[in-house]
Amino acid sequence: MDTAVRTETRDGTVSRDRLVTATVDTALVVGLVLLGNVEHGGNPIADPLASLETVAPFAIGWIAVALLAGVYTREEFEPVGDYRLLAVTWIAAANVGLMLRASSLFEGGANWPFPLVITGFGLLALLGWRLGYALFQSATT
Repeated sequence: MDTAVRTETRDGTVSRDRLVTATVDTALVVGLVLLGNVEHGGNPIADPLASLETVAPFAIGWIAVALLAGVYTREEFEPVGDYRLLAVTWIAAANVGLMLRASSLFEGGANWPFPLVITGFGLLALLGWRLGYALFQSATT
């Protein structure tokens, strides 16, 4: 009989560091989508509801998948494991966002090569800031 083995540990508490990390991660996802919106002629100031409708699928996807994956509940930082979890979580979240955006719930679509662009730049942004933050933390301790 096979049994499951839990290899990582998680707790349910939210520390200040985790809250900052979650806030910056979400802000990066929102900022990335807004930047793309502006690059394609959108104006978040003139039309905030359209911008919200553009951002919502990816913000919902990120928050839902990150919570399900336990990105913010790991007890200890494990460089390889945490970056791998973050990458897989973002790829899943980007796909959820793309599916929501292509659905009838939101205006817009997911035409080629947009899935590659949002997934690639999202990975660069999330992994890049996390790596920079980890280096900063290690230099200050």
